[in-house]
Amino acid sequence: MIKVLVCGASGRMGREVVKAVAREEGLTLVGAVDIRDIGKDAGELAGIGSIGVVIEDDLEEVLKRASPDVMVDFTTPASVKNNIRKAMENRVVPVVGTTGLKNEDIEDIKRWAEELGVGAFIAPNFSLGANLMMQVAKQIGKYFKAVEIIELHHDKKLDAPSGTAIRTAQLLSEGEVMPSLEEGQPSRGDTRWGIRIHSVRLPGLVAHQEIIFGGQGETLTIRHDAPSRECYMPGVITAIRKAVGLKEVIVGLDKLLGL
Repeated sequence: MIKVLVCGASGRMGREVVKAVAREEGLTLVGAVDIRDIGKDAGELAGIGSIGVVIEDDLEEVLKRASPDVMVDFTTPASVKNNIRKAMENRVVPVVGTTGLKNEDIEDIKRWAEELGVGAFIAPNFSLGANLMMQVAKQIGKYFKAVEIIELHHDKKLDAPSGTAIRTAQLLSEGEVMPSLEEGQPSRGDTRWGIRIHSVRLPGLVAHQEIIFGGQGETLTIRHDAPSRECYMPGVITAIRKAVGLKEVIVGLDKLLGL
């Protein structure tokens, strides 16, 4: 039985993780942490009825008392790095879906893994479809050298561009994709690895991304839509199962799936 703690348990993604873990054979929820809804049953918040695990606000105390094998983190860019550090110090492997970590943050986490002997798994996106989209884009990028990314999310998302868009640009840059227009036009969006990224934040959206490639006399567009957060749960469960005993830092669900 794999013991799981969910950090950010009262948030949109956190509630989905609580629901998925509670229903999954071989997993058991031993802790739920958030700064909201303190004292409420995590299962009731997730809509599955009481499960006997209440929301608490002291991550350090829950890590020590519950001794989970894995901590799943869907919190905020401001708190995620500190949460990862606390988990690793308590010999708990973090599975991180919170985006907003910078390159230097990843390097710090890798250094902690070497020092503490505890790994971490970080995924900009846990959806199978989104990860396949990124891998397909990487292959297309070998032939179409001009590309731009449009990512669209709900208006409550804190970071922009999204972690998925940044990861896509990173993968495309490895294929030597060139920027479609000159730098220095901030009104057109952000630039990562020389690739334009346009972020849209509107109510009514959940998570969507288009990658548009341009060639001589033609364009090619690939798009992924996630109208429900349920699509992330198979990836989260896979990561939880593979994270137990992890000693290194792995970034990207594609690495776990062998894409």
